[in-house]
Amino acid sequence: MNNANTNGPSTSVTRPLGARDIKTLGLSALGGALEFYDFVIFVFFASVVGQLFFPPEMPEWLRLVQTFGIFAAGYIARPIGGIIMAHFGDRLGRKKMFMLSIMLMALPTLIMGLLPTYATIGYLAPILLLAMRMLQGAAIGGEAPGAWVFVTEHVPARHTAFATSTLSAGLVAGILLGSFMATGLNYAISEETLYSWGWRVPFLVGGILGFVTLYLRRYLHETPVFTEMQENKSLSEELPMRTLLRDYLPGVAIAMIATWLLTAAVVVTILMTPTLLQSFAGIDRGMTLQANCVAIVCLIIGCLSAGALADKIGDGIVLVLSCAGLGITYFYFFWLMHHDVTLLFPLYALVGFFGGLTGIVPAIAVKSFPAAIRFTGLSFSYNVAYAVAGGLTPMIVTTSIESMPMSPAWYVAGVMSVGVVTGLFLARRHYHYRAQPAH
Repeated sequence: MNNANTNGPSTSVTRPLGARDIKTLGLSALGGALEFYDFVIFVFFASVVGQLFFPPEMPEWLRLVQTFGIFAAGYIARPIGGIIMAHFGDRLGRKKMFMLSIMLMALPTLIMGLLPTYATIGYLAPILLLAMRMLQGAAIGGEAPGAWVFVTEHVPARHTAFATSTLSAGLVAGILLGSFMATGLNYAISEETLYSWGWRVPFLVGGILGFVTLYLRRYLHETPVFTEMQENKSLSEELPMRTLLRDYLPGVAIAMIATWLLTAAVVVTILMTPTLLQSFAGIDRGMTLQANCVAIVCLIIGCLSAGALADKIGDGIVLVLSCAGLGITYFYFFWLMHHDVTLLFPLYALVGFFGGLTGIVPAIAVKSFPAAIRFTGLSFSYNVAYAVAGGLTPMIVTTSIESMPMSPAWYVAGVMSVGVVTGLFLARRHYHYRAQPAH
C-alpha cells in the first residue's frame, strides 16, 4: 500500500491548535451543519411527502418505498457532483469548490418548498421532486469530502482525527436541526395544517440557511497545503483521477469500506429509524422524534469523543470499539422497541453515542491519499461508496422489513462486523496518522 499519510509539503505536526485553527473548524462545522440540514430534512418528512406527492390509493409500504427511493436518488447523484468538484478542487483550490457546493444546495432546497403536489399536477410532482433531490445530491457530493480535506489541511497533522470529528459533528448538528424542525412542527401545528402547507416551511428555511452558509464561508481562507503546492508547482501534473486509479487502489478500498460504515451509522440508525418505528412498530410520531433528538445530541458527543481518542490511541482501536458497540446496542434497541418502549430514550441515546464512529471515518479516508490528489481520492471513494451503500440501503431495508421485521437491525449488525474486522486491520498495520516524512 502506498504511504499517503502526509498532509502536504510542510504541514506542522507538533504545534498545538491555534485561534485561527479553531475559527476555521468552527466556521466549517457551522456551515456544514446548515448545508447538511438542507440535505436531510427530506427524510424527516418522508411520510408526509409520500402522501402528498404520490397517488392516495397507493399502499402505505409502497408509498414509503417510493419516497425513500427519491431520498436515495440524492445519494446516487453524489459521485457526479463530487468527482467534478474534486477535480477542480485539486487543480484550482479547495475554497472555490467549498463555496460552489453551497450554491448548488440552497437553490434546489428552496424550490422543493415551492413545488406543487400530486393533487395539483399529477405524476409531474414526484418527477420534479426527484430532479431537485438529484441536484442536492450533486452538491453534497462535493461538500462533505471538500470540507474534510479543507479542515485537515488547516490543522496540525496530529489533530487530523479531531478536525474531521468536529466537522462530522457539525454535519450531524444539521441532522439535529432537521429533527428539531420536525419535532417543533409536530407540536406547533395540527396534522391538517402540516399536510396543507406546514411541510413547506423546513424546505424554505433550508434554502435561506444555505445563503447564510455562503456568507459565512467568505471568512475562510484557502488551505496552506494547497497554497504551498500551488507556489511550488507541485500540483498533480496529470488527471488526478488517473493517478488515483493507477497508484492508490488500496487507499480507495479502505475509504470505501469506511464510508459503508458511515452510511449504516447515519442513514439507518438516525435518519430512517424514526419513520421505521412509526410505520412498523406503531410508536407515536412525537415520541420517536424526541428520542431521535436525544440520539443525535449523543451522536455529536460521540463524534468528538471518538476523534479526540483516535488522535491518542489510533483510528483502528477506536473503530473496533465503536462498531462493536453500535452493532450490539442497535440490535437490542430495535428488537425491544417492537415489544416495550420504556427504554426508548436511554437506548437510543446509547446507539447515538456509538454512532460517533462517523467522526473518525473521514480521518481514515483522508489519510489514504497524498495532498496532490486528496480531494479526488476522498471524493471518488466516499461518493461512489455512498451512492451504492447509502442509495440501496433505504430500498433494501424498507422492502425486506415486511417479511423480516428485524432487517434494519440485522443489516447494521452485519455492516458493523465488517467495521470491527477493518478496525483490527488498521490497528495491526498502524494505519492511524502519525508524524512521518512528507513525500
